[in-house]
Amino acid sequence: MTETPTVSPAEALRHTPLDSLHRRRGARMVPFAGYAMPVQYPAGILAEHLHTREKAGLFDVSHMGQLVLRAPSGKVEDAALALETLVPADIVSLPPGRQRYALFTDAAGGIRDDLMVSNQGDHLFLVVNAACKAADEAHLRAALAGRCSVEPLPDRALVALQGPKAEAALAALAPAVAGMQFMDSRPVTILGESCLVSRSGYTGEDGYEISVPADKAEALCEALLQNPDVAPIGLGARDSLRLEAGLCLYGSDLDPHTTPVEAGLAWSIQKSRRTGGARAGGFPGADIILRQLAEGTARRRVGLLPEGRAPVRAHTLLYAAADGGDPIGEVTSGGFGPSLGAPVAMGYVTAAQAAVGTLLYADVRGKRLPVRVAPMPFVPNHYKRP
Repeated sequence: MTETPTVSPAEALRHTPLDSLHRRRGARMVPFAGYAMPVQYPAGILAEHLHTREKAGLFDVSHMGQLVLRAPSGKVEDAALALETLVPADIVSLPPGRQRYALFTDAAGGIRDDLMVSNQGDHLFLVVNAACKAADEAHLRAALAGRCSVEPLPDRALVALQGPKAEAALAALAPAVAGMQFMDSRPVTILGESCLVSRSGYTGEDGYEISVPADKAEALCEALLQNPDVAPIGLGARDSLRLEAGLCLYGSDLDPHTTPVEAGLAWSIQKSRRTGGARAGGFPGADIILRQLAEGTARRRVGLLPEGRAPVRAHTLLYAAADGGDPIGEVTSGGFGPSLGAPVAMGYVTAAQAAVGTLLYADVRGKRLPVRVAPMPFVPNHYKRP
């Protein structure tokens, strides 16, 4: 879950609690979703990407929104029922200490945002995208008025530690995290501070996301960076890592003109919310989305592997033939995949052209280059599952 930058250069940029750390370590800062964020450090994007795949990368994701949802009754089940009126995911059956990926949908079945939801016993904890967080908070307040209180947490930072060495690095400071499984989410004391730790992330690697008091975030990160296996990682490598993992970027691969079924995210709609389920429908756009689950869609998100060395970027049009004909799709994310040593992309194509192995052509500066529909993820994921 990550998103496209939406800030103009004229806007005053906000700073995360880790701004000084980034600058001290030589980060190149860029505008991103209204914040000054590190795009890379001196090692460079390629080295940062490979370091995360091989060891452990530390990411500042404090620009994202953190929210608490509480029902007046104090029962998390009531908050879950309320949230289910806005998302197609099954929140009611989410056990305490577990997290789930969800989507805010609209009346046309489009995606307003993607988010993470965890059950913290007496409340729900939500993480939403930075560019959408003000709109998401307003949406929650308006739609759930009287059913839930909505509490933003601007005094907390959020960091992600990702990679095969992430468990050892964090367990050195908080041994309890070693026993967590993928999508567990629970309070953990780290360096004497109460943190909320989830075993999740957006790289395809094992790792954690850590919600920490803002004024303690720098000390936590510096402690982690004392470990030679841990390196700071910027937005550039975060994007190439998530692309290799086949994960969507909100604002590019997901938007209000795209439904969950078109996006290949039907897995995020559990059986209880589908036709015939215990709580079928009841979310915005349910009629459209449930019909698409049953009947299919005219277009689908697919993985794409260019057959040459040239990267195929977002907004590149796709064709069924080497010359002539109308476009049958468009690339939504694309770039170089350092782990593969080759370009990778994803995009939307007509259902008739979506089968793995289908040869398509990408129009790159007036020349049609061959690309082949490929399964995702492009690299295996390494989540710690039971």
